Amino acid sequence: MLSVRTNEMDAIIEDLASRDSLSRPSGNLEEIVGASPALKTVMQQVNRVAPTDSTVLILGETGTGKELIARALHARSRRSAGPFIKVNCAAIPASLIATELFGHEKGAFTGAMQRRLGRFEAADGGTIFLDEVGELPLETQIALLRVLQEREFERVGSSHPVSVDVRIVAATNRDLKAAITAGTFRQDVFYRLNVFPIRLPALRERAGDIPLLTEYLVERYARKIGKRFRRIAHDALQLLQAYPWPGNIRELQNVVERAVILSEGDTLTVDATWIQSDASPVPIPMDRLSATLAATERELIEAALAESRGRVSGPLGAAAKLGIPRQTLDSKIANLQISKHQYRVQTT
Repeated sequence: MLSVRTNEMDAIIEDLASRDSLSRPSGNLEEIVGASPALKTVMQQVNRVAPTDSTVLILGETGTGKELIARALHARSRRSAGPFIKVNCAAIPASLIATELFGHEKGAFTGAMQRRLGRFEAADGGTIFLDEVGELPLETQIALLRVLQEREFERVGSSHPVSVDVRIVAATNRDLKAAITAGTFRQDVFYRLNVFPIRLPALRERAGDIPLLTEYLVERYARKIGKRFRRIAHDALQLLQAYPWPGNIRELQNVVERAVILSEGDTLTVDATWIQSDASPVPIPMDRLSATLAATERELIEAALAESRGRVSGPLGAAAKLGIPRQTLDSKIANLQISKHQYRVQTT
């Protein structure tokens, strides 16, 4: 047993391992090992929403464990005996995503030699996990909206609706509100997905969990190669806790696995050069980030106003071009102190 574990940490791991819903469905439990307030909040949210059929939107940086939380939601739901179907929306070409999600009929397109069922039909009675949902093309978002609202869709090449009983869990590392402003994500789809949002904290936001996470990973990787460590060097833990982890738990996994392979004796050590790089991202100050976002939003709104000759409402108005309600655009115009009148003057 490694020396960094406390009695409280032992109790947390035993509690997590004892729950059927967290029986390591993918072999990776480390993302939900911890005792930090941020992680406890996430698990409380999972416990509350899992027994319902509500749509869940999981938000968080890459490597924070979004799929693991999706699997926990499924495992703790009344659908746990049903299928859990994962779709990585970013990994499927835009030309194929509709067929992949909704299936197709025989002869729907060249090469469609027989009917094919899509992922939604495969998930009937269970849960479908739409990972990287922010990457869906706009036309597929329209079809997704119908499923979210009516729990039905049409296969490609068919006009007959297919009904499904499926719970939708989506995840993204993108800012969907910014994508709505940019016109790449539909606002109505966002509202349907955002019924119960769960934000996963970045690893740097729960640095207190790093000793427990590290110990868990050391035991896991050491067991695989037949090694045994009695302790983790104190300076190694200090180094790991001081690093901002832009790759989150996924990056920590890689560093620990390397340390397990290279460490000799019964003490695990970490070489500082493994996680110190000039290429590490430098955090952008919030005031600069806010100014950049405001400037981008202003450019989009002004471009839409120019195209619509200063008109906000109506089918040819700026609000329609941006895909947001007129009231929302009016509020943004007021906050950014944009003059609609100047665009009417310039184009008359």
